[in-house]
Amino acid sequence: MNLARSFNNWRKYRQTCSELGRMSDRELNDLGIGRADIPYVARKAVK
Repeated sequence: MNLARSFNNWRKYRQTCSELGRMSDRELNDLGIGRADIPYVARKAVK
């Protein structure tokens, strides 16, 4: 069960990074996110 949860968390992290990475700097700024903050925001989305 833990392995499946870890895999799903990893997939959610990668999907969030990908979606945020496709956004323009202006769109990210509107959300209050810097491009360097994407991994941090994605990790928070997994929790």
